[in-house]
Amino acid sequence: MNTSIHGHCDPAFQTVAEVFEQNFTERGEVGASVCVTKDGETVVDLWGGVCDVESGDAWNEDTVSIVYSCTKAATALCAQILIDRGELELDGLICDVWPGFTGGGKEKATVRMALNHSLGLPAWRAPLPKGALYDWDNVIDLLEKEELWWEPGEKNGYHMISFGWTVGELVRRASGKSLGQFFQDEIAGPLGLDFWIGLPEEIESRVAPVIPFVPGPDFQPTAFILGVMSDPASIPHLALLNTGKFNANTREAHVAQLGGAGGIANARSLAKMFRPLANGGTDGTHKILSPSRIDDMRLVSMETSEDQTLLIPTRFGQGFMLRMDNSHLPDGHSVVISDGAFGHVGMGGSIGFADPDCHLSMGYTMNKLGGGILLNERGQSLVNAAYGCLA
Repeated sequence: MNTSIHGHCDPAFQTVAEVFEQNFTERGEVGASVCVTKDGETVVDLWGGVCDVESGDAWNEDTVSIVYSCTKAATALCAQILIDRGELELDGLICDVWPGFTGGGKEKATVRMALNHSLGLPAWRAPLPKGALYDWDNVIDLLEKEELWWEPGEKNGYHMISFGWTVGELVRRASGKSLGQFFQDEIAGPLGLDFWIGLPEEIESRVAPVIPFVPGPDFQPTAFILGVMSDPASIPHLALLNTGKFNANTREAHVAQLGGAGGIANARSLAKMFRPLANGGTDGTHKILSPSRIDDMRLVSMETSEDQTLLIPTRFGQGFMLRMDNSHLPDGHSVVISDGAFGHVGMGGSIGFADPDCHLSMGYTMNKLGGGILLNERGQSLVNAAYGCLA
């Protein structure tokens, strides 16, 4: 199997390159990319391995892959731009923007609650028909009809897939554009990103197929997995599995605007998306957000000792994951970044984040999913290496 590494790395960040190679030789990486920016400059931009195991095609400079919940950061950033412009009110009622979002307590829900996963709609109870999530208007109708799992703001539970619509519909209503179009017009286009929420046909040949995680004989199921397996009526089970047979390796999934889990990008684009957020809101030519908005949105907005979905302690800002170090717990699933840093992990272990305190941004993507809820050893080792190089 071709595991050669390509790209460039500043000598000061050589450890990142070494760890990236170790992921292939020691941790089962198949195809991946990693990118780091410091003070607005790209210091690491590496890719390697195999894009498609069936064809044997190499992972190239422009290969992209499903980044799952890293997409939530892109969706949240769209909302933050509108908040910054005064076109969406952070503590305004959702029903003021989205009139159909009422009944059963929904009329009390705010935009902030949608962003910090305290809204109360982490899953659908009734089985979704095949392909249900590929129809935006259908999902909005389902959300309007679904009963809340708790009083808005009362609890925290990761909105694993529904976040893409609970926040994405706010973007659509406030801007008059679809989520994917707003993202392209305001973020991906101006910043030059290979990142889509709704993939154009001409990019399809560049997508690396997802390789599912297969537990080994020494796999220890987490509380989340035990919840998924033991109770089909539970939030963990429904949030993960009641997705209308969503298949990430299909054109239908790629073209649908799945703002919670369907974005397609590479590490370079994740790092470039977060670069302005690590440097006062601008990439040097295009301003994304005001410094004051960035400072506010990376504060803790919601944290809990047991997330209703993930069943571990979680900490969220306004649409972004914050440092979650659960290494002292039996399950131990964590995303260890600095306090003040913010970003998002994706299923299988991808990550994108910004650290304004050290003007660092980073992205990591791959095709072979790892186990666990948050980061696994591959992604965390790269994050640790990047921070280590700052010293």
